[in-house]
Amino acid sequence: MPAINTAIVARDAVHQLARRENWAQQEAGVVVVFAIVFVVGVGLLGLWISKCISKRKAKKAGMAA
Repeated sequence: MPAINTAIVARDAVHQLARRENWAQQEAGVVVVFAIVFVVGVGLLGLWISKCISKRKAKKAGMAA
């Protein structure tokens, strides 16, 4: 008989995983805030990249003329 029965260990691990509660479902407001902050951050990053690209194009057009 082995010292540690792997079937019991696996069953306990599965039981512990199944017992966990869904944090995102309980704290829906926090998830919404994270989503809004992410969308705003991506929008600001896109705006900044767009400005950098337009500055580069204007500078390149100024040099060519």
